[in-house]
Amino acid sequence: MARNTLLCCILAVACTLAVASDPAPLQDFCVADPNSQVLVNGVACLDPKLVTADNFSLSGLDMPGNVLNPQGSAIMPATVGQIPGLNTLGISLVRIDYAPWGVVSLHTHPRASEILVVIEGTLLVGFVTSNPNNKLITKVLEKGDVFVFPEGLIHFQQNVGYGNAFSFSSLSSQNPGVVLVPDTVFGSTPLIATDVLAKAFQVDKAIVEQIEAKF
Repeated sequence: MARNTLLCCILAVACTLAVASDPAPLQDFCVADPNSQVLVNGVACLDPKLVTADNFSLSGLDMPGNVLNPQGSAIMPATVGQIPGLNTLGISLVRIDYAPWGVVSLHTHPRASEILVVIEGTLLVGFVTSNPNNKLITKVLEKGDVFVFPEGLIHFQQNVGYGNAFSFSSLSSQNPGVVLVPDTVFGSTPLIATDVLAKAFQVDKAIVEQIEAKF
């Protein structure tokens, strides 16, 4: 009997961890109060009496972003930082614009899965599975196509057409976070030791230093 009870407890904990995500709301809404000094896992709630419709709204995602940069892409987020009313709701949105052959470089979202829909253009997208297989799952998408990037996996997008492209992505967190792999590896503060990176990538230290200089 005791053994069965222990097994049930272990299964209950495992199931709880398996469905863990952003905290579920326990009230109608919890509009983020950016001025609060309370430190919580998320953002403290604004007094409901002060909430307005503007706390749940954002304009401007109909306008293309500036893609005149080395990556040839622009990302316009609609997360809890832009829409306070997203606090505790576990969702967010981004618009991504791409110049011809522009890319959103290798990155991960540590707190969210992503579903992308192509609105205009042709995109090459993909993600890489975790160790030990490191399998590349990739596909060319056309207008109206949808693709899913699982939470935490490294992924990318590239415009493989000759005109501008753009897409929308929905993410399963109010604050999904983004870890840009090149920036993280070669542009950390302070820098990762050169000999560590040289051994990791099996290249000369001079090559590592050359790449670091770009970040």
